[in-house]
Amino acid sequence: MSTWYTTFFTHLPNEFWRRLAPPSTADIDFVERHLRLTPGARVLDVPCGSGRHSITLAERGYRVTGVDSSAEAIEHARVTSSAVEWIEADMRDIPRDGRFDVAICMGNSFGYMDHDGSEHFLEALGAAVRPGGGIVLDIGVTAESVLPGFGDDREPMVAGDITAYATSSYDVATSQLITDYRFVQGDREHRGTAVYQVFTVAHLSRMLSTAGFGRIELYSGPDDVPFHLGSPRLMLTAIRI
Repeated sequence: MSTWYTTFFTHLPNEFWRRLAPPSTADIDFVERHLRLTPGARVLDVPCGSGRHSITLAERGYRVTGVDSSAEAIEHARVTSSAVEWIEADMRDIPRDGRFDVAICMGNSFGYMDHDGSEHFLEALGAAVRPGGGIVLDIGVTAESVLPGFGDDREPMVAGDITAYATSSYDVATSQLITDYRFVQGDREHRGTAVYQVFTVAHLSRMLSTAGFGRIELYSGPDDVPFHLGSPRLMLTAIRI
């Protein structure tokens, strides 16, 4: 199994994404609205990155645990806020005792692992969330999003003085989206390759059912527009049975 994400998220790519994707109140509003969070609810954010969702949730009074395998991201999060329980660990190594009311996997983090790894992650979520609790998966690499009009040329992305160049290809034998990144900041440069496992929505729904989830709903974003072919983003909600 590829573990590219364990070495990819160092300072330069993390700082780029921190600038490009600041905290989103709309995302948190979506979680509160669809999972009906009650005051003091226990929330798991995995992987949490540098904490942009965890910190906002904690500011709204929820008891939040953020888990991420990037040491740089977790250290940045700890410096930023002491209101969250920060844990440096693989996204599958989460408490499996049903202590959480809600779990979120935001920022296109689902799909970092291959099929087996993704199944194990969903199984871990099924054990971490109490019956009746819910999850939100925020995914940009379903087959319905990636394949319509797929091309390998992407315009450079700029965040302040950091520029990210990306070239993507699609491996039909493994259903994987492979993107080579080059991050440049002055004379500093970081290169890395991201490998995303691509699932159809139907396949993902079957995996969730096996992991103990039901009542699956599909949206194109936090504005509640239904997900459709070609939507660049899937926000999926499900309830632990």
